[in-house]
Amino acid sequence: MRPRLIAIVGATATGKTALAITLAEQVGGEIVNADSRQVYRGMDIGTAKPTRAEQARVRHWLIDAFDPDQPCSLAAFLDLAHAALDDIWSRGKLPIVTGGTGQYIWALLEAWQVPRVPPDPAMRAALEEQLALEGPAPLLAELGRIDPANARVIDARNMRRVIRAIEVTRLTGRPFGDWGGKGEAAFDARIIGLRLERAALHVRVDARVDAMIAGGLIAEVRALNAAGFGCDLRSMSSIGYRQLCAHLRGELTLAEAVAVIKTETHRLVRMQHTWFGDDDPRIAWLDASAPGLVERAVTVAARMG
Repeated sequence: MRPRLIAIVGATATGKTALAITLAEQVGGEIVNADSRQVYRGMDIGTAKPTRAEQARVRHWLIDAFDPDQPCSLAAFLDLAHAALDDIWSRGKLPIVTGGTGQYIWALLEAWQVPRVPPDPAMRAALEEQLALEGPAPLLAELGRIDPANARVIDARNMRRVIRAIEVTRLTGRPFGDWGGKGEAAFDARIIGLRLERAALHVRVDARVDAMIAGGLIAEVRALNAAGFGCDLRSMSSIGYRQLCAHLRGELTLAEAVAVIKTETHRLVRMQHTWFGDDDPRIAWLDASAPGLVERAVTVAARMG
C-alpha cells in the first residue's frame, strides 16, 4: 500500500492546531508543521506556535527548525518535510500535515518541482542594491529578457520574487518559470479543511491578537532584537513582528500597531481563502464551530483507501 497522510488546512484562527493535536492522539499520528513562520526559533507568541505543553502531547516536526536569520526556502521546507514523513511512516505512524502557508501545503501534496538552488548572497545583494538605486524597471526588464514567460505572469510588485527568479535563471541557465511543474506524489493524502463564517473568524482573529499582546509579544520582539535578530530580517517582516518593530522605533503607538496587525491578519485570511478554495473537490470542509468536530474529522480520515 502507498503511504498515507492527513492534511489539515484553512485560514488563521480556525483551530487547525487544536484539531491536529487531538486527531493525532486518536489515530496514532505525528504533526508536520507547514507554517512558514513557526519554523523559526524564538518566534513563538506572534506565530501562534503550539505551546510546549501541546508539543509534549504529540511529536511535532519542523517547529523551531531555523534561527530567524536563516532563510527557509520552499526547497528547504520540502526536503525537511519529506525526511519527516519518511521517518514517521517508518515507525508505523500517520503524518498529519497542518499549517496556513498554502504554498508549503500544495508544494508538498502536489509534488511541485522546485529548484534546489541556494541563494547567492553576493548576487542577491547586488540585485537589491540595483533595486534601491534604480527602482524596479531595470530588473523587470532583465527578467523579461532572460525569462519572458515568467515575466508575463509574475507579480511585478513582489520584487523579492523577481530577484529570486533572476538569481535562479542566472545560476542555472534555465528560466525560473520552467521549474513550476508538478510531479506525482508518492503518497495518498486526505485533506480536511476548517472554515468559519467570515465575521466570526475576524472576531477570533482580533481576540487572538489581543491575547498575543497580553501574553508578551512585545517582550518577545525585544528579546529577538537583543539576541541579534533585527527587524530588517525577512522573518521579522511577519505580521505582528513588523508592526511592533515600528512601535518600538516610535513610528506607531501601541494602539495603532495592534490595529494594523488585526487589519493585516484579516487580509491574510482572505489570501488563505484563495489558496484553499471552498470549491476545491480535494478538500473535505468542516465547520470549525460545529460540535463534534474531532469525531467528524476522524470519520473523514477513515475514508482513506
